[in-house]
Amino acid sequence: MPKSNNQREGPRFVRYFGPLVDVLKELGGSARPAEVRDRVAAQVEVSDAEQSELLPSGTARFDNQVAWARFYLAKAGMIDSSRRGVWTLTEKGRVLPVLAHRQAMEIFRSVHAQFARDAQSIADDNLEGETEAPTEEAVAASGPNHRTEVLNLLRSLPSGGFEDFCQRILRESGFQEVTVTGRSGDGGIDGIGVLQVNPLVSFKVLFQCKRYAGSVTASHIRDFRGAMMGRADKGIILTTGSFTGDARKEAIRDGVPPIELVDGEKLVNMLEELELGLTPVRAFRVNESFFDEFKRLDTSRH
Repeated sequence: MPKSNNQREGPRFVRYFGPLVDVLKELGGSARPAEVRDRVAAQVEVSDAEQSELLPSGTARFDNQVAWARFYLAKAGMIDSSRRGVWTLTEKGRVLPVLAHRQAMEIFRSVHAQFARDAQSIADDNLEGETEAPTEEAVAASGPNHRTEVLNLLRSLPSGGFEDFCQRILRESGFQEVTVTGRSGDGGIDGIGVLQVNPLVSFKVLFQCKRYAGSVTASHIRDFRGAMMGRADKGIILTTGSFTGDARKEAIRDGVPPIELVDGEKLVNMLEELELGLTPVRAFRVNESFFDEFKRLDTSRH
């Protein structure tokens, strides 16, 4: 059956409002962004090919559309905007009924009207979500988009430079004897390291570095696993891009060695935690409720 005009109305990312809320409810009210995207892709039946489509900026179009949906829902008070790295439903979001397209459009119009009053940062020609969605920090407060800046810097590195970067971040994360091999014809193996779990147990780990803007697919996971078979206990793929839902399933498929996946989002999280290449900046936000009691005290004396 063809979609009605109402179903086609509005920006494409509006269609993810309902599935995004539904997925968070199914996951107990909160989840990591990658987990949310994977489940939304499965619910809406977004193919691997669609998940791999890129914007002119190099960002995966599907990931960006879901990020825009999250941004609008956060501005509408349905998703908590304050927790970095975890998307959490607010009480308003938890009691939200199943969103039909009409209700999703009402949310979109209400939030967009606020943008029109407050700023020109989201212009009408950006309404299809073809520009990069604001970062999680920007959802809570306006500020520099350091996450996008870091990913752009990493993607601009030469291949050897990115391999050396991966070597550094693995060392900082506790790996020992990390060596970049980078030999052509080595099945995509870029390096090797040892993870010392305790004084008696250690794991040999092979890693692959993908300076991607788009999504790593399940076939890449299978190829990497084939190259590492018999050579190491575990594998890691680090990318500046993302992984498709099928790639994430393939990485943990039963009966084969698991592959750890580190996407661009996780890379930036690691840099933040390790304070590598990033300098923390302290800021203050006014808590107006703190001053309310003093207003009441003043009133009572007169």
